Amino acid sequence: MRMIAGTLFTLALAANSSLAATSAGQAPQKPGLATVLVTGANRGIGLEFARQYAERGWKVIATTRDPAKATELQDIASRHANLVIEKLDVADNAAITALAQKYKGQAIDVLLNNAGYLGEPDKQAMGKTLDYPMFEEIMRVNAYAPLFLSQAFLDNVLASDQKKIVALTSGIGSVTLASRFGGLSFYRMSKAALDLGMRALQADVRAKGIRIGILVPGEVETQMLRDSGYGGHGKSPAEIATALIHVIDGLNDQEAKLISFDGSVVPY
Repeated sequence: MRMIAGTLFTLALAANSSLAATSAGQAPQKPGLATVLVTGANRGIGLEFARQYAERGWKVIATTRDPAKATELQDIASRHANLVIEKLDVADNAAITALAQKYKGQAIDVLLNNAGYLGEPDKQAMGKTLDYPMFEEIMRVNAYAPLFLSQAFLDNVLASDQKKIVALTSGIGSVTLASRFGGLSFYRMSKAALDLGMRALQADVRAKGIRIGILVPGEVETQMLRDSGYGGHGKSPAEIATALIHVIDGLNDQEAKLISFDGSVVPY
């Protein structure tokens, strides 16, 4: 039986419930004094990140592959002059480089790697036809793109007060629990690779004062959750975005732990 994201994430938290939360110690940034760049801001959690940071008074650089179709994001931008929409496909290195050049000299307090790609479950399950081109695309979007973005915007982050690079991962990418369940192999591999890449990045930038956050949102009622085959109900994107922003506010060490929306540590 194929194991989907929500159940394994719940087990990951239960297996690690004795670990202390690490995100409660830092006061939120004062409104209007910071900038966040959010990838994949056209729907789901990304849309809520854009909305909630804009409502806090932050400057929000909200990226999406197709701004013309991002009607909800456009509506938020129409009501918040501090939110700008930028066209960006995170699988396009040249587009990332061009956007970084456009914002050269702009301090970015939080670089929020939210964009992700699940792929089709049946094309990454044993007993089915494994789709290698889809595997490459999933790995490129979920694992490679956040690292390339982090490199492209590193000077922007260094110029900021908060100096935070954040990536959204998944509990089903946990190496500790991977052998217990099957299914969604490509997606899970990509998230495990993302986790390792972000932890390695923390070692590279620790001396520069940058903090890396690897965040686990859990089950969120998004199109991705429905596409995964999950039969239960997730929390609302608004609720999870609020919780994750609180976690981001409280990032105060340089250990690049996997932290869930409730502040507990998820096993790597």
